[in-house]
Amino acid sequence: MPSGERWGSGRWSLDLRSDELADIRCDGLVVLRGVRAVARDADWQTAAPRVMHVERSPSSFVIELEIADRGIDLAGALRVEADGDQLSVTFEGEARSDSPTNRTGLVVLHPPHLAGTDLTVGRTDGTELAITFPAAISPHQPARDIAALSWADHGTTFRVDLGGDVFEMEDQRNWSDASFKTYNRSLDEPFPYTLAAGETVRQQVVLTAAGPTGPLAPARVPAIVQAAAAGATGLAEHAEPTTTASVAKSTGAPDASKAASPTVLTLVPCGPFPTIAVGASTAPEPGPQRTGELRDVLHVELDLADPAWSAALERARREADGLSVMLVSPTPPETAVLRTVLDTLADVDVRRIGIVDASSHVSEPALVEALRAVTPPGIPVVGGSRSHYTELNREWDRLPHADLDGLTFPITPLFHTLETEQLVESVAMQRVIVEDATSRAPGVPVHIGPVTLRPRFNNVATRPVAAPARTGLSAGYGTHRTAADDARQACPELATWTIASAAALAVPGVASLTCFEQWGPRGVRTADGADLPVRAAIDALSALEGGQLLTAASPDGLVWAIGARRSTRLPHHAQVQDQDRNQDQDQDQDQGCGTPGHHDEVLLANLSGYQRRVELRTTGANTSRHDLGAFEWVRSGTP
Repeated sequence: MPSGERWGSGRWSLDLRSDELADIRCDGLVVLRGVRAVARDADWQTAAPRVMHVERSPSSFVIELEIADRGIDLAGALRVEADGDQLSVTFEGEARSDSPTNRTGLVVLHPPHLAGTDLTVGRTDGTELAITFPAAISPHQPARDIAALSWADHGTTFRVDLGGDVFEMEDQRNWSDASFKTYNRSLDEPFPYTLAAGETVRQQVVLTAAGPTGPLAPARVPAIVQAAAAGATGLAEHAEPTTTASVAKSTGAPDASKAASPTVLTLVPCGPFPTIAVGASTAPEPGPQRTGELRDVLHVELDLADPAWSAALERARREADGLSVMLVSPTPPETAVLRTVLDTLADVDVRRIGIVDASSHVSEPALVEALRAVTPPGIPVVGGSRSHYTELNREWDRLPHADLDGLTFPITPLFHTLETEQLVESVAMQRVIVEDATSRAPGVPVHIGPVTLRPRFNNVATRPVAAPARTGLSAGYGTHRTAADDARQACPELATWTIASAAALAVPGVASLTCFEQWGPRGVRTADGADLPVRAAIDALSALEGGQLLTAASPDGLVWAIGARRSTRLPHHAQVQDQDRNQDQDQDQDQGCGTPGHHDEVLLANLSGYQRRVELRTTGANTSRHDLGAFEWVRSGTP
């Protein structure tokens, strides 16, 4: 049973994605996003497992695992058994040598479409607590001291019993993960701890379909999240109920009739189109001979404790006409250093400047006050988080909102796991994050970025990192020193993902989007100046600046549209001719859509693993149809 195949027995089915039991279904409907055994090292990084062997029978299968990574040395097995209305997952692992870890054991992922619905928590003392899955993104644990969870979905009541440890839950939408995660070992317990050689970890999850329910209250979340999280994730989409033991390949291709059905997107005007920027490269010198033609604005992050910050700022100045700047400083700040930075920026077009604490990674009030004191009038001072939305969410009430001209936070979808499925699923969650942020700060410009595949640094590391000593850039600086590279940076599909991500993040209130780096292993160009496929996506998005933002998304969260509308100021006779032509033309046009007196240019992105036919509509009379291949993007526009 290779990775990527589907297993089913009776009412139950699931997809095996490497070591993850993904999209666990009852009667063909997803009830759990996944279950997996996870080992986290002393810095909360996930140790990579190896699947050694998979053995299956009509009602069960066993995955033999080995974890020999990041100082953790463990051998064990996941056993899955289906028995009528119950599905059990048992993990047993033995440390082969002393293994320092912050957490090792099972995690259970509930899908995000459950947000706002009822949840009953069975606690370790035998009592029960009635709560809800959080509707708004919860900054802290929604539930703790968990022995069991009961909820209703698809007209059925489900229960998960958890054994072998005390569990608690976190809202992973904070990191753009499409799940509520229930994990073993309370964070109140000390960490890291050591699994001694020969020590065994044994935990179990028992999922029970308890019976039918009455009508359910609708979840208070966007429809796109409800549909996307209900199983339409590209892999194993549109699954049919499994009634006998079987194994089927998870190809992501639905039946022909569903694939041929058009996906209708209606473009909605959403205010001004955000500014598009890229990050300054953190890669080693030398870089490309010519870089300045790429962007008018670069975003540069300067760690003021890094001796190379001055060289990094000077390089960014050479490569762009304007800069957005984020300073990383200890608290209290060194005012003289802040003055030096601002003096260096005196002849630079600074679009905005922000500051965060080097330890908390958010904009502490004392830092913002000190930065404001040395920043010339007219330069916006922004604040937020440099790590994840999580930290901004948790520290929201401590932020000096009255002293800030804007909010900022990055997007890093591959924080918890590296699978491509996580990248795809994160896009709909990015929309949830940005709507959460803009709704809490109405009228405040929100600056998103950098958007990167992997985190630019480890904000939860428990071990100190060696302080940099170089003043130059021959070894790079910042993110380049943190092993944040990802081979998918060079893949053509990243261009499609970037357009979909921009469409998800571009909501009213978002003033700018910053993606990746200008060049290097995390860039839109290579270090020798060759364009990567994602460069075309950034250029296409940048070309939409200055127009009225148009966006749309499919209900399953896999097809996205982002565009701009501009007035064409047509003469009266041309408007009449254009109206006549629109009335006469076939609605099945290929060249795009628009309204008289306007020019619409739209980018479409398909994150599905199969071809989609898209019917694109505007508020005017025009409609266009497009066939998009798997992970393909196209441009649509009126002449």
